[in-house]
Order: sequence, then structure tokens, then C-alpha cells
Amino acid sequence: MQIKFYLSLIIAKTVSTILKITKLSGGTSIIGKIVLKICPNFLSYANKYIKTKINVTGTNGKTTTSGLISHLLKENGNSVINNSMGANMIQGVVNAISVELNPFKRYDFSVIESDEAFLEVIYDKFEADYLVVTNLFRDQLDRYGELATTKKFIQNGIDKKADLTLLLNADDPLVASFTGGSRHIFYGVENVVYKDGLEPSKTSIEEAFSCPCGKSLNYEKKFFAQQGHYYCECGYKRPEPQYKADVILYKDYSVLFVNEEEYRVPLIGLFNAYNALAAIALCKELKIPTNVIQRNLNSFKVAFGRSEIKYLNNKKTLIQLIKNPIGANEVLKTVDKNSNILIIINDNYADGRDVSWLWDADFSILSDIEKEVVVSGIRANDMALRLKYAGVSADKIKVISDINESVDYIGKIAESGITILPTYTALLQLNKLKQLKKKL
Repeated sequence: MQIKFYLSLIIAKTVSTILKITKLSGGTSIIGKIVLKICPNFLSYANKYIKTKINVTGTNGKTTTSGLISHLLKENGNSVINNSMGANMIQGVVNAISVELNPFKRYDFSVIESDEAFLEVIYDKFEADYLVVTNLFRDQLDRYGELATTKKFIQNGIDKKADLTLLLNADDPLVASFTGGSRHIFYGVENVVYKDGLEPSKTSIEEAFSCPCGKSLNYEKKFFAQQGHYYCECGYKRPEPQYKADVILYKDYSVLFVNEEEYRVPLIGLFNAYNALAAIALCKELKIPTNVIQRNLNSFKVAFGRSEIKYLNNKKTLIQLIKNPIGANEVLKTVDKNSNILIIINDNYADGRDVSWLWDADFSILSDIEKEVVVSGIRANDMALRLKYAGVSADKIKVISDINESVDYIGKIAESGITILPTYTALLQLNKLKQLKKKL
């Protein structure tokens, strides 16, 4: 009954207000759980209030890509609902929509980051117009298993929506091979140039992907992991992207030339250049004017922990989420080795219980670090052991399992910049700490 829908909205907004006042919880999922108890068909009722529905899924980059799309749409004058805090399972999606939705208003867009395993569940109730797929890497093996399983989760969701427009990363052979929907739009990187002393990592995780014919893929260019220009002797190859980018990476930002139009992006690393390219491509498809995209990319504020800048004891602190080996490798390439580094590893459900990925990530990048590296979290000792085997001197590794204490310590010993690399639940805890300030 629709009365349950309206009742759930009232309760969602009431609980949200209480949580903000009391600061008992960040309120990213708990409201969604309550709403679904009251109105299990909440998403079905919410459909009519949103004109165009966009979902973003994939292993890495969902939060940044969906945040960029949402920001650019809003700056173009559109009304947008977005699960900006990155809670992307069914409860988190319902949480975001129920808190933001006004039943007396129609919204131009929803931009919903969706967990790969929950996309099918969301599409059971929620209509869809566009789906952006960023990449597919090994992630949380205890939840997803191998990549074929993750891909099947997403494909099952796509198969529910015959009219869906897919925006796919052409450089990822798994992503590019999705079928279904009414239209496929591809984006990809043509060339990468490194500036400010940056250079590509000399090591990268190699994933073996086979062509549908069964042979191994060859590469004309490989940017990282399986991302690149691939082909097979049988004729199978990377699809020609409609949106092509030449990327120039600087220490503090990136420049993308997308179909010869220049875009300056205040994000670091090639992984973020891919996120920005996906957002630009979708906004171009939605007819957002080029000058609006160019002007407003620079004012984008990252979600917490995604290349986020805060201040600890008046020292600039860069916080970068790490959660799987390929993502960690790309983040490690951008780490300032002159900063004091804190790595926080948890193994709660939302992080993934399996931390074997630490041994696949290339922490040898830190082997020549001169300053002390602090490790913290539930699996602090595992991280310390990993650093030792990666070549970091044992006398430069300090274990402080308590996250609050580790943050206090790094703030005291740091002479200038600080880098914090947390897993997801560690990031949630960091976000609550008063020591970490948004501005000086």
C-alpha cells in the first residue's frame, strides 16, 4: 500500500534528523533497513518521482564516478538524488533515496552507485536508463569469488533491463564484453603522459584473460592490470571508443583531452582519470554543455577517503581508500614518500574478511621509505609483516592497533605532510575523528 511508502519517508527523515543531532551513526544504511521493514516495495514506489535513472557499478571508482556525474548534473541546474556516502548495497541505496526524496517534487536524475552483487536486486524494483561500468578487478574474494562470478552478478542485472544504455570501459576486456541492453557506448584511454617526475609503476598485477575463442589476449598498449588496447589473432579486439582520452598526469591534478576537448580534473592518478572520463562521457551523452563540464570539474569535492584532503595537527593529510591489490597499486604509485604514512587494515564484512590481497599488492614501492610507517587496525600485524617482506626495514615499521591512537601518533611525529591508506570500515572510523579537520 502507498500509505506505507509515505509513512516510511516520514520516518526516514525523522531518524535522519535524530542521527545528525546525536551523531550516534553516520546513517548510511540503518535508515534503509528501517524503511524496507515498513515498505519492502519502497524502490518501486520511488520510480515515478525520478525522470532519468543512472547507476554506476564496477570494482573500483564507483563513488568518485557517481559523485562526479552528480556534481556536474547539479551544476547544470538539474535536481539529483545521489548516494554520495558510498553505501551501495540495497539498504544504502534505499537509505539515500528515502532521506533525499520529497514526494511533492519530481527529480531530473538519480545517480546511484551500486554494489556489483546487489545490482540485480536493485533492478528487481528500480527502473534504469543508464548503467556505467568502471572496471572489474579481483576484490573481496570471500564475497565475490573469482571475476567470472562478479561479472555474472552484473550481467544478471543488465539482463533485467532490455532498454538499458550501457556506458562501458573499452580498455577492460571483461567490461567491454557485457551483452544486452539497447545501446553500448564505449570510453577509453588512448595515451598516457607522466609529468612532475611521476612515472608508471615498473610492476603491475597481471591478470590472464582469454579471448572468447580461448586464446590469450595480446596488448598493443597496457596501462595497468588488464586495462589497455588488447586484441586476439582471431580478430577479437578492444572496441573503438566513442569517447577517447589522451591523459596527462601531474602530481596534484590531471588533464584529459577527450575527443580533442580539454578538461582539467582535480584528481590524481590514472585510475581517477578513468573515473573522470566515464563521467565526462555520460554527461556528453546527456547533452550537458562542454563549458559547463569544463568549468565545474575543478570545483568537484571528492567523497571522504577518495583522494580526500584533511588536516591533522595543521598538517596536510591525504586519505586514500585501499581495498584490493590493483586499486592499492594505483594508489601506491601516487604516494608522496616524503610524507608520514599510516596504513589501516580492517577485515570486517564490508572490508572483506580475506586479506590475502595484501600479498598481491606491490608494497615494495615503499621499500626505500626513510620515515617511519605506522600500521593500525584489526590486521595491523598482518600489514607489518607484509611491509617487512616488501623490503621496508623493520625498525621503520611501528604497530599501533588502535586507530585513534595511531592517528594521534602520526599527527605528533609528522613534520609536514601525512598520507593515510585505510580500508573501508577504517575509513568510516576516520571520518568520525575530530582531530581530522576539513580546513585549517
